[in-house]
Amino acid sequence: MNEQEKLDRARERVIETISQNMNLYGITPSIGRLYGLLYFKDHPMTLDEMKEELGMSKTSMSTSVRSLQEMKMVEKVWKKGSRKDQYQAEEDWHQTFVDLFTTKWRPSISINIIAIEKSIFEMERILEAKEVTEEIKAAASDDIKKLHNALQYYDWLNRLVDSFESGEIFDLVSK
Repeated sequence: MNEQEKLDRARERVIETISQNMNLYGITPSIGRLYGLLYFKDHPMTLDEMKEELGMSKTSMSTSVRSLQEMKMVEKVWKKGSRKDQYQAEEDWHQTFVDLFTTKWRPSISINIIAIEKSIFEMERILEAKEVTEEIKAAASDDIKKLHNALQYYDWLNRLVDSFESGEIFDLVSK
């Protein structure tokens, strides 16, 4: 085995591992492979070049690149003399994690807070109702306490996401 083959094998090991672990972020293995391919390239690539390397359809490649762009893992770059779009991987894995973490968690936090607040409001109306048994009132009261605890958790999670977005997290846990 020559040195180029050894280098390719070492890169492929990392790309395969990246592709298998991207499911932690809701990313398919094929999109993870594309990111790994771009990560090791020393130059931007066109969709046609990516398609050729990975053996995927151009439509699938385009969708995968768009997903990576939305997650800020890949950016479109301009290259003088080329009319085709070219893409390169974001190489700062700290920033990639921050972008992925915040874009995944922020909407989930908001959706959960809205649902909890709506449920607390409805449960408080149950407590005010005249034709409600003490058993139902007690259950609603217990649930309201639980939901207030959940709101405290989502407040903490919002602050955690804020610390990632502001970079303050790196004051606590350095790069």
